[in-house]
Amino acid sequence: MSTTQSERLRELLEPLVTSQGLDLEEIAVDSVGRKRVLRVVVDSDTGADLDQIADVSRELSAKLDDSDAMGEGEYTLEVGTPGAERLLKEHRHYVRAVDRLVRFQLAEGGELVARILGVDDEGIDLEVPGVKGRKATARRLAFADIDKARVQVEFNRKDKNEKDEKEEEA
Repeated sequence: MSTTQSERLRELLEPLVTSQGLDLEEIAVDSVGRKRVLRVVVDSDTGADLDQIADVSRELSAKLDDSDAMGEGEYTLEVGTPGAERLLKEHRHYVRAVDRLVRFQLAEGGELVARILGVDDEGIDLEVPGVKGRKATARRLAFADIDKARVQVEFNRKDKNEKDEKEEEA
């Protein structure tokens, strides 16, 4: 039986989120002055657009109004998607981050920044960018070797489709 408010909220809300074709990634209840804010983070393999966010937000709001899960007092419901620099925790997060640049904190200590090329049940295949004109190298990393992993924002990255088109033209 659930004991924490977050666990009770997850049990209540997850079926609704799943019915909308999304994954419930995170639930957090924060106090902001006298008000409380319930933050719900959702995502899917193809991402979540604004219409999906609005639909799931309405569904969650109605379900919360019909229950006492948030207790007495006012609260604000915020539904959104993970940020651009999302923390990778679940296997599905790594799958969704294929072709993205990720900063890894390694269990043995140290740090690695590399692009995820593929993911399987045991770990991930990476491309480590070359330094000072050197070619990129391939590396395999087991999930057990990862302490933390966070997607990095890339401002100057060429879109993969643009790269493929330029290679075809050449």
